[in-house]
Amino acid sequence: MATFSFDTVSEYDKAEMNNVFALAQKEISNRYDFKGTPAEIDWLDDKSGFKVIGANEWQIESIIDIIRKKLASRNQSSKVLDLSKEIITSNLKATKLISFIAGLDQDKAKQITKLLRDTLPKVKPQIQGETVRVVSASKDELQSAMRLIQSHDFDFPISFNNYR
Repeated sequence: MATFSFDTVSEYDKAEMNNVFALAQKEISNRYDFKGTPAEIDWLDDKSGFKVIGANEWQIESIIDIIRKKLASRNQSSKVLDLSKEIITSNLKATKLISFIAGLDQDKAKQITKLLRDTLPKVKPQIQGETVRVVSASKDELQSAMRLIQSHDFDFPISFNNYR
């Protein structure tokens, strides 16, 4: 009897993030209400997030809104943005560091496995490092598991890979 599986991961598409960065940068430079202000977006050191710079908190929130819209237009989840850091204000500039959320820690993986075990008894979820491997004898059960995970509102981005 054949078994089928897929991996549930929390990753973001680096190429799409480059596109979102370029589109957001272009819109910021073209917006009339940002002319003559320090409004800009930049990469964090190793492209693991965005550094948003603006004149005040309102401008920072406007830029984050632009980023969210660009993510949505590229079919990416805005849950990838870690907005927990505070806005830093100095020298008439406000700065917010927004890192990208990637990787499933143990708590997040346990949330996924508990959901699958409680709802779909025929699938077997296993935590393997930063992924949750879901195994079943039926492809239909795996597709049901994917739909269940996608429909559940986790506070972190979810994607699937390694479908066998």
